[in-house]
Amino acid sequence: MQPQNDDSEQSWTVSFKNSRVEKAWHELSEKAPENMARCEEHLETKPMVRIPGRVFPLMGKKYKGSWEYEVTGADRVFYVPDPDTKTVLVYYAGKHVKPAPLPL
Repeated sequence: MQPQNDDSEQSWTVSFKNSRVEKAWHELSEKAPENMARCEEHLETKPMVRIPGRVFPLMGKKYKGSWEYEVTGADRVFYVPDPDTKTVLVYYAGKHVKPAPLPL
């Protein structure tokens, strides 16, 4: 019997908007390694699953498709998942800013 394919556990590809975002991601990984390991696992397996108070889609037309992951009380990762290609584009990583940065 074949194991059942759980779509939420299939691997997603994580990429970065640009080298500045990638550098910020790595800096955040050094600052909060355990939290960022959980963040990375979440983005690679189930980026469109909400975790109350931690992971959620942004509201409003200008944020359509964007999600926020709270890494620490002061740090965030903003990303856009594409379920058709199973890719996640991280467009911001770092200090929590208000208003949230706009995607692309």
